[in-house]
Amino acid sequence: MHARQLGPFTVSAIGLGCMNLSHAYGLPPAPEQGERLLLAALDQGVTLFDTAALYGFGANETLVGRVLKPHRRRFTLASKGGMAGVTGEDGVLRRVIDGRPEAIRRNCEDSLRRLQTDVIDLYYLHRWDKQVPIEDSVGAMSRLVEQGKVRTLGLSEVSAATLRKAHAVHPITAVQTEYSLWTRNPEIAVLQACRELGVGFVAFSPVARGFLCDALHDVGGLDAKDIRRTMPRFEPAHYAANLKLLPGYRALAREAGCTPAQLALAWLLHKAPNIIPIPGTTRVAHLQEDLAAADLRLQPGLLARLEAHINQATVSGHRYGAQARAEVDTEEFAPT
Repeated sequence: MHARQLGPFTVSAIGLGCMNLSHAYGLPPAPEQGERLLLAALDQGVTLFDTAALYGFGANETLVGRVLKPHRRRFTLASKGGMAGVTGEDGVLRRVIDGRPEAIRRNCEDSLRRLQTDVIDLYYLHRWDKQVPIEDSVGAMSRLVEQGKVRTLGLSEVSAATLRKAHAVHPITAVQTEYSLWTRNPEIAVLQACRELGVGFVAFSPVARGFLCDALHDVGGLDAKDIRRTMPRFEPAHYAANLKLLPGYRALAREAGCTPAQLALAWLLHKAPNIIPIPGTTRVAHLQEDLAAADLRLQPGLLARLEAHINQATVSGHRYGAQARAEVDTEEFAPT
């Protein structure tokens, strides 16, 4: 596996996003299948595993901790706080964004326990709580570093301005944001800010939540609890428009001699040396397919045609619904 630098860590050029082993895309796989996937990733040379307190309301961290604890020295462990499941007075467990220092400390302690580790290598603020100054949240996270509970800090779904404010409080190792051919928002300002500050960029949903795998052709078949049902791009009218991009994209993948998913990942790897995609999957065969993208070499002409074919002007619909858009702090291209 090719390697890239992420702050003080040397990690695999492609990491593993663990979310969908417990969360988001309908009924998660059985724990045994998740265990096989995690161990296969480790055996295939993946050395960056990404989870969060939110995923499965702690179930994902519990799975990762149980399975990978015996191999802890072999990989870089990333998790996130500031957004987690909280049980309300009515007894219902709900997702809550809370960037107050006391909440961040509590989230971290809970994550350490579930992950069965003494220290988290890279700890992200999962969402900036806009009711709390970013300096306060990052200040609390910096104290976790001082206490030896966390090695480095990251931010998720933030603007360039917020990144700069946070970095002035404590060095930020990585920004994690959605980035793919069909979500180009980081190109507005965040990628440049990362380059200037020496911050790594971790790209989640690098295959566009399955769209760029060229396998999801009927959104009507999505599970009722699949989060894509809440995303405008996957609404039938928008998705019908987006499906028209796939024949041309498929042809470019054939020209590159790879699968559509591999083309999406290779494009990201060619964009800059500080970009590390973290695709997620539940299947070992798909994992192996994804990791092979690190070996691809794409010609500049093909890259240019690829970017002209799928971009913010050719994709239909917002990436998030109105509520989710209000919760993130990223610069956004207007949708078509």
